[in-house]
Amino acid sequence: MLRSPRVLGAAVGVAALGLLVGWLFSTLVLFPAPDTLTGLVQVPDVQGRSLDGVEQALADAGLDLGSVEEYRHPAVDSGAVVAQSPLPGQLALPGAEVRVTVSVGAERRAIPSVSRLAATQAVDVLRATGFTVAVDSVESDLARGRVVEVDPDEGSALALPAEVRVTVSLGPPSVTLPVLLGLSEVVARDSLSSLGLLVGEVEEVFRFGRDQGRVVGQEPPGGTELERGTAVRLVVGRRGG
Repeated sequence: MLRSPRVLGAAVGVAALGLLVGWLFSTLVLFPAPDTLTGLVQVPDVQGRSLDGVEQALADAGLDLGSVEEYRHPAVDSGAVVAQSPLPGQLALPGAEVRVTVSVGAERRAIPSVSRLAATQAVDVLRATGFTVAVDSVESDLARGRVVEVDPDEGSALALPAEVRVTVSLGPPSVTLPVLLGLSEVVARDSLSSLGLLVGEVEEVFRFGRDQGRVVGQEPPGGTELERGTAVRLVVGRRGG
């Protein structure tokens, strides 16, 4: 016996309605979904604050301060928060703990005493201490290769990374030794003294006439470039005894 389409349609509708009612009853009455968002709070951003400020901000949000770790940060002042977990904006249960990492500042080291060392040794010591080194040079009365100046001063405590500038001696300024031949010994001595040169050994040799009391030889020869403080050997004519 065939059923009319109207009867079939009504039966299908009743069945669908029954399924819908059953699903609503099971999800809303028997097994309701938990309301996961109810009562959650948003984690505030506490980075850059001190611990006192962090505790207050968390308390205002209904959260607690958890473990505190320390980190040596080269660019953040000591005592400031540099990281947190959970992250800012995340949701958490009231009373949940927020862990933070606090900067203890950059590592600081004192510049060691290197002014009495040779330049190469001074640079090695400074680099071994953790500094980068810039080297300048200047003419100085100190021997070539010796440290003239350290900037900043030795003993200064600097936050790493930091640069220390070392000025190294090129030696005393050089002068051109004049030709002294024919000058009297007194004038030759005065000439050397005015140039910052010293009179070294003075050899006397027998001479007649106008060469007596005058320079007849010198070492090094005239025109030589010498550092100030260099001794010059003179040969002076003398009358025989």
